[in-house]
Amino acid sequence: MLIYSLISLHYLFGLISLLNKLLATLLCSLSLMACTHSPVKDNQLTTAMPVKISEASSKLEKSFYQYKYATNKKPVIALVLGSGGARGYAHIGVIEVLEQHGIKPDFIVGTSAGSIVGSIYASGKSAEELRQIALNMKVGDVRDFKIGMKGFFDGQKVEDYVNKQVSQTPLDKMKIPMYVVATELKNGQRTIFNYGNTGQAVRASVSIPSMFTPTTIQGKEYVDGGLVSPVPVNIAKELGADIVIAVDILAQPENTETTNVWGLFNQNINIMQNKLAAEELKNADIVIQPDLREKAHIFDVKGRQDTMRAGIDAANLRIHDLDVVISSKKNSQEQSQQYRVLN
Repeated sequence: MLIYSLISLHYLFGLISLLNKLLATLLCSLSLMACTHSPVKDNQLTTAMPVKISEASSKLEKSFYQYKYATNKKPVIALVLGSGGARGYAHIGVIEVLEQHGIKPDFIVGTSAGSIVGSIYASGKSAEELRQIALNMKVGDVRDFKIGMKGFFDGQKVEDYVNKQVSQTPLDKMKIPMYVVATELKNGQRTIFNYGNTGQAVRASVSIPSMFTPTTIQGKEYVDGGLVSPVPVNIAKELGADIVIAVDILAQPENTETTNVWGLFNQNINIMQNKLAAEELKNADIVIQPDLREKAHIFDVKGRQDTMRAGIDAANLRIHDLDVVISSKKNSQEQSQQYRVLN
């Protein structure tokens, strides 16, 4: 159910062939091309939803630091789900292990693929329900092909699919507070959506530049959150998390196939995102990194169970360390409370 898994590599090569034919048509009749393949307009990207939901927006003044001051009874736990295309199925495996050990996050921060898994989980779905959604998802459920000047895929189906899975629940009504990270195209700044249309925010977070048409929200264009924060640990810290569990599913450059054009495209993304992620991961309390070397190509829709299994294995390796961190934080908070009472 991850957006990057919407397209098979076979389909992409078919797309390239189609584009070559269209280019020939363009050379023969530029005016005809302009009529039959006009760019997707902004108002087409913001068409009305089946259920009227306010547009996605960032209203952090209502939630920023709320966790820090909400309670002193237990450590505030944030689950950070990073970007990584089809490797995002591994997030489900990690959530399964956390559930089995009774660990429930106080809030979730998700980028790109992580925003899809995170938002559906935050809506109240269990790990088992997430698994079934992932296994039952068909490429046609979320893939929409439209040729425009800014991309090949519109993303409306992604928006609709996510909203269906969360029962049209807006971000500000989630059972677990959810924060979706996207990049404002004009200035390259990160944007944290936590209010309004969940599917629209996710659509923005997964919009790979040049492949997906940017998502227009309130007159501004947004693209993939992985460009600025592939594993958004710092956002979780800023929101007041005492403990950050970061799930890093980025492909490692040394394991990336670079003998073809698509592999080179992947490698460009991998190198850039790994540099950004390394800095943020230093601030996480627990980092879970599933072994996903060859299990999931960025556009692979196969091997979902293997990818989820990798998430389970990686989480099990760190669960003891996580228990220790939680226990240590609890003891520290209890000692601080006792000190305040005595003084």
